[in-house]
Amino acid sequence: MKILGIETSCDETAVCLIKASGTGPEDFTYKVLGNALYSQVAIHAPYGGVFPNLAKREHAKNLVPLLTQALQQSGLLLEGLTFQYSGRSDLPTLLVREPELLEQLTEFLAQYGKPDIDAIAVTAGPGLEPALWVGVNFARALSLVWDIPIVAVNHMEGHVMMSMAQCEVDSEQLTVDRREIASNPSVNCKLSTVDFPLLSLLISGGHTELVLSTEWMKYQRIGETRDDAVGEAFDKVARMLGLPYPGGPEISRLAASAHAEGITEVFALPRPMIGEDNYDFSFSGLKTAVKRLAEAHPDMSDDEKKDLAREFEDAAADVLVAKTLRAAEEYGAQTVLVGGGVSANTYIRQRLAEATAGAGHIQLLVPPPELATDNALMIALPGYFRALKKEFADLTTLRANGNLRLS
Repeated sequence: MKILGIETSCDETAVCLIKASGTGPEDFTYKVLGNALYSQVAIHAPYGGVFPNLAKREHAKNLVPLLTQALQQSGLLLEGLTFQYSGRSDLPTLLVREPELLEQLTEFLAQYGKPDIDAIAVTAGPGLEPALWVGVNFARALSLVWDIPIVAVNHMEGHVMMSMAQCEVDSEQLTVDRREIASNPSVNCKLSTVDFPLLSLLISGGHTELVLSTEWMKYQRIGETRDDAVGEAFDKVARMLGLPYPGGPEISRLAASAHAEGITEVFALPRPMIGEDNYDFSFSGLKTAVKRLAEAHPDMSDDEKKDLAREFEDAAADVLVAKTLRAAEEYGAQTVLVGGGVSANTYIRQRLAEATAGAGHIQLLVPPPELATDNALMIALPGYFRALKKEFADLTTLRANGNLRLS
């Protein structure tokens, strides 16, 4: 089965095409036939964060070029050989809010044939709703014209499956960027075999949650942030210290320098909710504590900035690790999975690896850092399994939902 994945939940515009087979994680295999991604990070950097309407505009501008690139990589970009587009009166209505996308798509459909694709998987939520709508309407338009069904994918389920993805590589490929390996159609890929219960720690700019799975593709949220997500807190703290966007990698860079140089015990921060008898998180108070320290020390030295970054990262990691390990023990988790953009954080990965190794019986799964951030492969993977179960969306009722829950 061939699945076209479309991702526009935030500031990454991505299109991916996979060919997959199998019925579950044990026998599932896939090849990435085409993979195209455009990051908007540089565009949003002057704002210190993602500006939703700007993200929406960039998605509309880049979806058709990325679709063209992915189909070209896969050998499925057909110049009018199997399909002639004569125009549909409902497309202008469907894409009324994206005139540039409508113009590009109309030209594309007039030039290229219908590709050999079995289903379209698109992110329906959660995320920035204006951005999500561009991808959803793009998928609806392609579905109408090509007569191909749509699967609405939960973005967080995409992160779960991306953390399970494995690609077989030989020693000569180990120095190649992992995104390139995953996009090589000659490479066989599969999902890790997992033992249930499976506990997923999903950490990103918009989410911090613990999700329990007692069986394949079934989810129960047992904890979540009550205010800021951990990735959001990283970015806000970076802004307080005058660091560029995105702030997470900058905080980690300073924290790593503090560890390497032995700079410690200059500042102390709280570990919010670490001892409470639940699996919820709160990072707003931690962020406020950093703000007060920054205001009390307006002329921080470089060493003080490094130590404050180290202490903030330590505090966040302490809470994430403690809550995750306690939940794993209570629910008897055999596998702990970490997904989302913050899973690329080297220090947090190291702390979780040490903690799960100390538990003795827990398998830890994390994605390669290059694949931890948003991409369309992570949407195509669950899209395949949902399509296999014929969980197709009704085009008349399909909606983008910025607050979609994983359940």
